Amino acid sequence: MDIREVLALNLRKIRQAQGLSQEELAWRADIDRTYISSLERCVYAAGIDVVDRLATALGVEASDLLKRPTDTSEHEA
Repeated sequence: MDIREVLALNLRKIRQAQGLSQEELAWRADIDRTYISSLERCVYAAGIDVVDRLATALGVEASDLLKRPTDTSEHEA
């Protein structure tokens, strides 16, 4: 999983867990809604400033948006 996929997965997961629409997150982060949609679909790679603005709007650390998911099934065998 590349870093854009990690960001897309975490961004969508955290946004939805907080009950936010893409539009609401866009307003909070002062980012266009279509850009957030594109990030969640891995169309664009976000710059560090955008990651920071998204994290601030979501009330999380920027590192939370970039954490790779732990997949225990890879370690089983």
